[in-house]
Amino acid sequence: MPRLANKVSLITGSGSGIGRSAALLFASEGATVIVNDLSEESGLETVRLIQQAGGEAFYINADVADPNSVAEMTEIAIGKYGRIDVLFNNAGISGVGAIHEIEPESWDRVIRVNLKGVFLPCRSVLPHMMERRSGCIINMSSCIAEIGLARRASYAATKGAVLALTKSMQVDYAPYNIRVNALLPGTIMTPFVEKYLSESYEDPEIAIAAIKTRQLSGELGRPEDVARAALFLASDESSFMLGSPLYIDGGVVFGKNA
Repeated sequence: MPRLANKVSLITGSGSGIGRSAALLFASEGATVIVNDLSEESGLETVRLIQQAGGEAFYINADVADPNSVAEMTEIAIGKYGRIDVLFNNAGISGVGAIHEIEPESWDRVIRVNLKGVFLPCRSVLPHMMERRSGCIINMSSCIAEIGLARRASYAATKGAVLALTKSMQVDYAPYNIRVNALLPGTIMTPFVEKYLSESYEDPEIAIAAIKTRQLSGELGRPEDVARAALFLASDESSFMLGSPLYIDGGVVFGKNA
């Protein structure tokens, strides 16, 4: 039996990277996947890949940080499938700079996407899950929520907030049989990270080599590594995990090289 058989999953930011990998994996395990991404081209390509492999997927263009856009996305999804069993809040953007280097507009943009972009889909989908007294929510945090890292102030602030939000949500929604957990990846080689490296370093290859040294694995993670963790949280195999952080970080948080 597929691990997500007959489940409807909404994955934000699933046009590329971790989101696309999760969408493909969820579909291969029997889920109907609602693909969300601001890029219609990327989102439809994810849908094409899923359908090519024999899965079921549907694309909805929506801005996760806009209340009206999120409400419309939820209405379309519920209207088409009748429910959302799994909400994976994956969409996010990077933020670079120490506090004194960050312009208020840049700070607000990172907060808007990374934190409000979790709050709004949850706020919109939860009433439907509460009515059915069933559901699973996965929030994308980061190992940076647990460690200090230079010049990542805005990004760290949002990912720490997402982890705290996850724990608080779990207390509120456990009575409705809704599970809420968080993923805390390390550095994963995605288009998101490649863009950040190209914008932040004169020589991205030197940056990659330096990043590898802080992970006990000695390697950067792959989108598939995080997708498999998301699948575990979305499945009934993790039924006793509530409000938990799940680390997929190559040993950054709890490891230390000699």
